[in-house]
Amino acid sequence: MANEVYAQSSKNDFNTNGGQILLYYIDDILYGIEIQYVTEIIGMQPITVVPGVPEFIKGVINIRGKVVPVISIRHKINQPEIPYDEKTCIIVVELDELTVGLIVDRVREITTVLPTDTCSAPDFKSVNQNQYIQSIIDSNGEIKQLLDIHKLIME
Repeated sequence: MANEVYAQSSKNDFNTNGGQILLYYIDDILYGIEIQYVTEIIGMQPITVVPGVPEFIKGVINIRGKVVPVISIRHKINQPEIPYDEKTCIIVVELDELTVGLIVDRVREITTVLPTDTCSAPDFKSVNQNQYIQSIIDSNGEIKQLLDIHKLIME
């Protein structure tokens, strides 16, 4: 319950104030994550499979002596898995004291989003089935979907 309250507070703060986000692709769809949660971006590396974990957890990696679980964003947003290539990378994020790697197809850039560029995600189940979309960003003629990192990782 505490995580839900924190996630809601973070969501409202971003929508009100705008902020910086890291943009990345899954297929040709542009997504974003608030930069405050990103600690680093690393290339793909061997992932150690851990038996008995949910399917979206691909396993663990070692980052400077720390074991970090790795999550497939594709799986979480109901997209089919594809083979990794030279552009596939892992966005390492930190929530509270939890460090997690997020596998994405490719990273684009860090950008600043103005409060006027954001709007709430549609609340129709047929449009927002995965419920991980925090808000829609329309800037520079492009639509970007800001994912709610708390829901994505905690659910």
